[in-house]
Amino acid sequence: MRAQDLPSFKDMPAVKGMPHGTAWGLWDKNGKRDNCGSLNLLTPEIAKEAQKEIRSGNSVALNWGLENVHEPGFTCEKFQHNFKDLKPLGFVAWDDLIHINTQSGSQWDGFRHWGHQDTGLYYNGLKHEEIPDPAHVSDNSQHHWSERGGIVGRGVLIDYASWAEKKGIGYSATSRHEISIQDVEAIAKEQGVEFNPADILIIRSGWVRWYNAANAEERIAKAKNGHEFIGLAGNEESVEWLWNHHFAAVAGDAIAFEAWPPKAPYRLHDHLLAMWGTPIGELWNLEELAEACEREKKYSFMLTSAPLNVHGGVASPPNALAIL
Repeated sequence: MRAQDLPSFKDMPAVKGMPHGTAWGLWDKNGKRDNCGSLNLLTPEIAKEAQKEIRSGNSVALNWGLENVHEPGFTCEKFQHNFKDLKPLGFVAWDDLIHINTQSGSQWDGFRHWGHQDTGLYYNGLKHEEIPDPAHVSDNSQHHWSERGGIVGRGVLIDYASWAEKKGIGYSATSRHEISIQDVEAIAKEQGVEFNPADILIIRSGWVRWYNAANAEERIAKAKNGHEFIGLAGNEESVEWLWNHHFAAVAGDAIAFEAWPPKAPYRLHDHLLAMWGTPIGELWNLEELAEACEREKKYSFMLTSAPLNVHGGVASPPNALAIL
């Protein structure tokens, strides 16, 4: 289904047992269960249009170093990197071993990560207890993203951090500061950004900037042990605006993309991941991208992402590039 064929939020068909605005079944095809959600909007035609965004040819990697966050919250395990000497095998060579919790740093949240909190169901009706069940290892698995060719499309940066600084808006990235849809639209207008269907919306909140400047004590107190974080406002207006723009995915540098903690009934994680099948990127390093966009006076670009190809995958580093 193309973006122009999708219903508006108010006209979305009912899904039994779920709130209005649930997109289950919209991308099912020939009786086959869909596992890619709004990534289905990223067609070859969209990829060809995205390449027209390349002007200077400069590219920016959007993955933060895997060691970040050094002391992650939400009981996430710390990144571990070990070396394996191959001299015992008769070679002058090394291997290395990496152990990560895919939620501890730059990531794509997949559709096995977060369920609809009130019903306990994940995208397209997957049950919580079915996630580790080998019989359902393929359902909502992130490996489907790789099989469809990864993520290739047009990205747009909304640089809230720079805009707020220019406007004299003071805030803490480690508070539940809400970025409103009015803010997003005002920034887009100032930056000369027009949204297109199937865009990948990226919001720079300033959270990574805060973390980079914080000392170890502040990081532990406000990142690892903190409970409030900046993000997009979770409310009715945001939900309808996001759906009606038909973004293929959303991402940002904040811990949760949405203002945290979320508040029912407008938890954006519920709507994006569980109800629509729209990936959420979190903790992306947008500092260099913001500088490049400002320098080139251009806030849209071609974006590519190659998540880990893991059967049953829940989340993944994005391995994302912005090409201006």
